[in-house]
Amino acid sequence: MQKEITKPTLMLSDEIDVMIPYSRAHLYRLEDQGLFPKRRRIGPNRIAWVRSEVDQWLYNITGDES
Repeated sequence: MQKEITKPTLMLSDEIDVMIPYSRAHLYRLEDQGLFPKRRRIGPNRIAWVRSEVDQWLYNITGDES
């Protein structure tokens, strides 16, 4: 029996900029403090965030009041 492998959905910087109303510098500070999900290098000049981690972070800080 093989375990099914699912790839995480990634968010690029442009999508993070629209979704999170903080400057990129502030997000990097939060990341360094362990208060925002870590970026992942996906290529020589590309970074991304795992969508489920960002969604969980948003849920945690908003209490899902939407």
